[in-house]
Amino acid sequence: MHHAPVVVHRIFPSGGRQVTLRTANREEPLGLARSDEDLIEFLRRAGMPDPDDVVLGGTELVEWESDTPHVYEADQPTGDLP
Repeated sequence: MHHAPVVVHRIFPSGGRQVTLRTANREEPLGLARSDEDLIEFLRRAGMPDPDDVVLGGTELVEWESDTPHVYEADQPTGDLP
């Protein structure tokens, strides 16, 4: 079973997504990304070559959990609900 080394977790209700790097037998937290720019910076600091291409190039190195890729803000509830 293949697992991408970079995991962008589901969006927090307050916005942002936790990012982790899978290494050997553990996941290392890299930070809370609020944009692709944040994610690219986390990967650059972790030593990943060409982090722009990894994030924006649609590679299999990034696993986007549950929510739409490249979206970092939770949907706002509409005022139509009781």
